[in-house]
Amino acid sequence: MEMSRNTAILSNDRGMIALDSPVKLKILELLENGYTSFDELVEKSRKAKSTISVHLHDLQNMDLIHEKTHPNDKRKKYFVLNAIYLAYSEPPIRQQYDRQMDLIASSLFDGDSFKEKLFCSLRYVMEAHGIDPKPILKKLGNDIGLRIGREFKSKDSQGILNEISGFWKQHGLGDMTIRNGNGIEISVVNCYHCGKMPDVGKTLCSMDEGFIEGVFFSKLKYACRVSEIECYGAGDNNCKFIIEEK
Repeated sequence: MEMSRNTAILSNDRGMIALDSPVKLKILELLENGYTSFDELVEKSRKAKSTISVHLHDLQNMDLIHEKTHPNDKRKKYFVLNAIYLAYSEPPIRQQYDRQMDLIASSLFDGDSFKEKLFCSLRYVMEAHGIDPKPILKKLGNDIGLRIGREFKSKDSQGILNEISGFWKQHGLGDMTIRNGNGIEISVVNCYHCGKMPDVGKTLCSMDEGFIEGVFFSKLKYACRVSEIECYGAGDNNCKFIIEEK
């Protein structure tokens, strides 16, 4: 179950900006999936037009959003997000952080990778203090995927998926299975960073989401959305992703 956003930390060309206004956070959430018109923002936020206008004005002054003209109808205006999320607020998860510290100590003697445990600890220390790092980890994964994707050879989506699966196995990231039906599903067992996680009530593999999106865009110029719907961190016995057109 995903936590509600009480505060969001974003970044644009002006630097880092923290927001705790429920209306502004709702507007930005609606803009995450692409451009949205004023009327759509009013309808989906269930707020008065005057209220949305005031908050849109504030967000534009902070350069967090831009107003654009619709390419097919110059009379229509829509808004787009002009920032990336760095983190959200959430209830602190200190128990898992303490467990991770114990794992780091034991990894020196049980043959596990100290570097792997150290990487996970960077995430858990933020969560222990009430910061959800999912958005910045997804951005990191996306940037890596954009660059690594250039080295992939395939020219179609199935070929790219097969190469990603091979990449996962080669680097010990988990055992990946691709399923094609009504949509594309990717299942991963023995996930490299959450396969031994207890149930913390949420998905954890946002960096992997971003990586897959980055590879697809790098090779095919295909803007897809990868969403994790099952995860060891949510109590599931695998990590599962779906791929949809953005």
